[in-house]
Amino acid sequence: LLCPVDLQDTDSLTLKFKFNPKLGIDNPVLSLAEDHDPYDPWSLARPRFCLLSKEEGKSFGFHLQQELGRAGHVVCRVDPGTSAQRQGLREGDRILAVNNDVVEHEDYAVVVRRIRASSPRVLLTVLARHAHDVARAQLGEDAHLCPTLGPGVRPRLCHIVKDEGGFGFSVTHGNQGPFWLVLSTGGAAERAGVPPGARLLEVNGVSVEKFTHNQLTRKLWQSGQQVTLLVAGPEVEEQCRQLGLPLAAPLAEGWALPTKPRCLHLEKGPQGFGFLLREEKGLDGRPGQFLWEVDPGLPAKKAGMQAGDRLVAVAGESVEGLGHEETVSRIQAQGSCVSLTVVDPEADRFFSMVRLSPLLFLENTEAPASPQGSSSASLVETEDPSLEDTSVPSVPLGSRQCFLYPGPGGSYGFRLSCVASGPRLFISQVTPGGSAARAGLQVGDVILEVNGYLVGGQNDLERLQQLPEAEPPLCLKLAARSLRGLEAWIPPGAAEDWALASDLL
Repeated sequence: LLCPVDLQDTDSLTLKFKFNPKLGIDNPVLSLAEDHDPYDPWSLARPRFCLLSKEEGKSFGFHLQQELGRAGHVVCRVDPGTSAQRQGLREGDRILAVNNDVVEHEDYAVVVRRIRASSPRVLLTVLARHAHDVARAQLGEDAHLCPTLGPGVRPRLCHIVKDEGGFGFSVTHGNQGPFWLVLSTGGAAERAGVPPGARLLEVNGVSVEKFTHNQLTRKLWQSGQQVTLLVAGPEVEEQCRQLGLPLAAPLAEGWALPTKPRCLHLEKGPQGFGFLLREEKGLDGRPGQFLWEVDPGLPAKKAGMQAGDRLVAVAGESVEGLGHEETVSRIQAQGSCVSLTVVDPEADRFFSMVRLSPLLFLENTEAPASPQGSSSASLVETEDPSLEDTSVPSVPLGSRQCFLYPGPGGSYGFRLSCVASGPRLFISQVTPGGSAARAGLQVGDVILEVNGYLVGGQNDLERLQQLPEAEPPLCLKLAARSLRGLEAWIPPGAAEDWALASDLL
C-alpha cells in the first residue's frame, strides 16, 4: 500500500518544488512510484492512497473535520491500533477523493456521507498539509490535485454462474499470484463481463494476490456452482500503474451481479407509510434495522418494500451502526416523503460475502440530498426587526438553553456560520434526526453562549476548536431568529461557514 509509515519533519520541504500540471504524472505531486521509500519525506509531498477496512463493531479509526474558515476536509485525529493508522493516514491529511469521487470541494456533509456509505471498505486519496498548502498557493483553489481513473475504466466485480463448460476461464499457471485469466470464447466468465486478459484480484471477497496456485484452485472449487470475482482488465491495470492507484475493490463497478440494493420512494398516505421498523440481529450477528408488517395496499408495499428487508440508508445516508431511535428520527425528519435504500436477505448475504457496501452499487450513484432544517420541536420565534432598519443588528430576545450529546458518529449534527458584525455565530445547518434536531435547534438560531462562555469576543475561534475534545453534554444558549431576519443582517457571501465538531469514521 502506498502510504508511508513514519511521519518525519517536512516543514523544510515547503518551497523546494513547483507544481506543473502540464507534466501529468511526472509532476512530483501527482506521481506515485510503487517502490518509493516510506521514510523519504518527499513521499508526503504526493497524494497517497489509503485503503481502509472497518473491523466488526469498530470504525475506520479516524476523525474528520471541516477546516475552520476555509474549504477542505481534514483528518484531525487518527486512533492508534486502527485500520487508519496501519494504512498510513495521518493527522492533518486533506481528503482529496473518496474511492474514485473527487470531494475536495464537496460539502462536508456529502464527504462524510460518501465515506460512511462505502463501509466496510473505502479508498481515500489524501495529501499532507504542507503539500496541500503549497499546491493551493501556487495553483489556486480550483486546481486539480487528485489522480482519478478515466470514465469507464474501473475494476469489475463479476458474478459467474457455472454452465456445462464450467466457469469459462482458466488461470495462468504459476507457483504464486498474481494471476491472470484466459477466457473461453462465449463462456460463462465472458458473459458475466470478465474482460480478456483480466488480472484476478479477489475471489468471493478474499484477496488472492498472494495465494499459491493450489490455494486458488481450492478456493474456486469451494465456490460451488457460482463465484464472484474482482478483476481488472489490462487498460485498468495500466492506468492504475501510471497513477499509482491500488487496484482496490471500492473502485469496482458491478457486472451481472445476482442482486442489488433497492431505492424505495414513499409518500405517506392517510394511514401512514404502512410498515414496521424493528431492530434485530442480522445474518452476521450484528444489530440491524429490519422492515416488517408491510401492509398490502399502503405506500410501502406499493413502492416495492418486502417483509424482511434490511434498511441500509435513509435519504442516501447510511444508517449502518445507528441505533433504532436514531434511525427512526432520521425517517421522521424527512416528513411525508421518504427515500429508503434496502436490501433483501439474498442481497445482504452477497454484499456481506464480498465485503463491500451495497450503496456502492446503486443504479443511481448520486445519493439524494438530506433535507435541511427539519425539526419536530415547536419553537416560538421573537419578532424580527424590519428589513429597512438593519444598520445596527440587535441580538434577538427570548433565549433558551439546549444540552446536546454527540451521536454515534461523534457529531452533534449542526453547523455554524460566522459574520463579522452583529450576532457573530448562528446555526446554518441542522442534520435531520441528529442530536441538534432532537434538542430543538433550528436554522437561524443565534449562539449567545457556549458551555457558559459568552460568544462575540476575539477568542470564539479558539474555543470552537477545543469543543470536539470537551466532555459532553454541549451546553448552548440560543436565541431564535427567522430566516427572513437572517437575510436582513447578513449580506450575501458575508457568512463564513464553520464546522463545530469532528465526525468519527
